[in-house]
Amino acid sequence: MRVISGSKKGRLLKAVPGTGTRPTTDKVKEAIFSMIGPYFEGGQVLDLFAGTGALSIEALSRGMDNAVLTDIDRKSIDTIKRNLQITGFTEQAGIYCTDARRALKALVKREAKFDLVFLDPPYKIKLAQGLIEQLDQLGLLNPEATIVVEHAAEDVDQDQIGRLQWVRRSEYGDTAITIYKIGKEPIELAAT
Repeated sequence: MRVISGSKKGRLLKAVPGTGTRPTTDKVKEAIFSMIGPYFEGGQVLDLFAGTGALSIEALSRGMDNAVLTDIDRKSIDTIKRNLQITGFTEQAGIYCTDARRALKALVKREAKFDLVFLDPPYKIKLAQGLIEQLDQLGLLNPEATIVVEHAAEDVDQDQIGRLQWVRRSEYGDTAITIYKIGKEPIELAAT
């Protein structure tokens, strides 16, 4: 696992010990950023179920200003901290060891707003739609926000969740990536 592009291109990242975390493959990560970027002129990132922190680190490497990373697993939090140190992004990141719903409530109190959100919950636990609704209802999204959901390819996407419109879906084996944006029209369906 490595940083694919940007200011920290080529830096190797640590994996979470054990088998409880399913890291996003470099192929899928590269596809995600070709769909949503590939580079950014600043902005705030939220990474729920952050695992290794690789997606947020990639976003920071490609120009995002700051990231908030959450995970409920202590091993993941320790790995995120190591990966932020490896890449030099420690000062640009807030890390929280808590579940996603609690994290969102805490972020409301901090008056946080995000331009890019990564949702990669465990595939068997269908949390994405509820979390997208909560992000929108709690006012945590900036007007042009993008939400990237990594989920099982067999899952069916909702066309619209609150103010968020489905804009793209790509499949990579048993993994699918679905992109939502506030009030945008869908673009082509891509499958690989």
